[in-house]
Amino acid sequence: MLIAVVLGIMVGRLFPEFGKSLKPLGDAFIKLVKMMIAPIIFCTVVHGIASMSDLKKLGRVGVKSLVYFEVVSTFALIIGLVVVNILKPGAGFNIDPQTLDPQIGQTYAQRAHSLGVVSFFLNIIPNTLFDAFVSGDLLQVLLVSGLTAFALTGLGERGKPLLHAIESASQLLFGIMRIVVKLAPIGAFGAMAFTIGGYGLGALNRLVALMLAFYATAAVFVIVVLGAIAAASGFSITRFLVYIKEELLLVLGTSSSETALPGMIQKMRRLGCAESTVGLVIPTGYSFNPDGTSIYMTMAAIFLAQATNTPLSLGQQLTLLLVAMISSKGASGVTGAGFVGLAATLAVVPMAPMASLALLVGIDRFMSECRAITNLIGNGVATIVISRWEGEVSAETLRANLSNSPETIHETKTERAAPREATPTEP
Repeated sequence: MLIAVVLGIMVGRLFPEFGKSLKPLGDAFIKLVKMMIAPIIFCTVVHGIASMSDLKKLGRVGVKSLVYFEVVSTFALIIGLVVVNILKPGAGFNIDPQTLDPQIGQTYAQRAHSLGVVSFFLNIIPNTLFDAFVSGDLLQVLLVSGLTAFALTGLGERGKPLLHAIESASQLLFGIMRIVVKLAPIGAFGAMAFTIGGYGLGALNRLVALMLAFYATAAVFVIVVLGAIAAASGFSITRFLVYIKEELLLVLGTSSSETALPGMIQKMRRLGCAESTVGLVIPTGYSFNPDGTSIYMTMAAIFLAQATNTPLSLGQQLTLLLVAMISSKGASGVTGAGFVGLAATLAVVPMAPMASLALLVGIDRFMSECRAITNLIGNGVATIVISRWEGEVSAETLRANLSNSPETIHETKTERAAPREATPTEP
């Protein structure tokens, strides 16, 4: 993966036109992964919930997860707001919004309209039972999965054959994923070559200041904030990053955290987290715990105000923060979703001209990679923290598993809420 990413950068830099032509390689790989996400989430959530003997635990885990998500993602929003006010990367840009293409802002504003609060919650309900799998919306899949799991639980003994069939289907789907992941270097190579060939390393110009500030802030958030949370839960954030290094490289190459979702589910299980906890926290976190997207939204919004010489009072910035707390929840792991969330925020709180979004279009691909990686790490840490709160895995077992290669970790009955066969090792 690392070699593929480096080669993609070199090809895009030296042969930009050829690099741009390699875009289908990255698109094809992302489509292959996304076609597997909905059925994998369905089988994981249904089997995890339906296998639980204590349904009170499900509600407890759900409440703990939502509280954790809201606190940590809000903290990320505040950090982004503080850093951008201190560094002021947009100061002195002196951009006249009248010189920018208004169509770009209008296009994203129209897309952002669907992220309204009412529309967001209504969109969780699919048009038909199978429409959730067609659209690939994770929240819709979670709703259908939850209803199916509770229905299976209500069937009692009659539902056990169906539960076994779902577990077998899950093993089949992860087998397919092992085949698909072997193509990851090709997809990462094509995606990187297109990104560098299309936008170029030198085309970033003065926007580099914003990029560096964002990357540095995300790094501090991961090491300091998530690191402190991890330490309080009995494990090292550094060891955790090494443990998920394959998923981080995959996200770096494809610029989408969804491509690493199946791998994260397997690795969280191997650490000792219960299947029901993993199945609930990981998919839900993609919409409700977007730490990287939260940092980006406040930094980008204030940057645009600085770049267009739009003065903002403390009260206006706090209003922006409150709106971003809601609009950030509508952005999932899809490439560019954070940009649409930013447009939704500016549509509700028009502190900077909507046309100024055109300034960020050229670098959004580079920003998206950092957003996705931070989101992925945040959701992984959240899963372990909730699992530790539930007493599913001890700190000693967690540290031992993190110190070993993922391929050498074996699941034991004492580490899991419900016994099941060990998940096959990853390629």
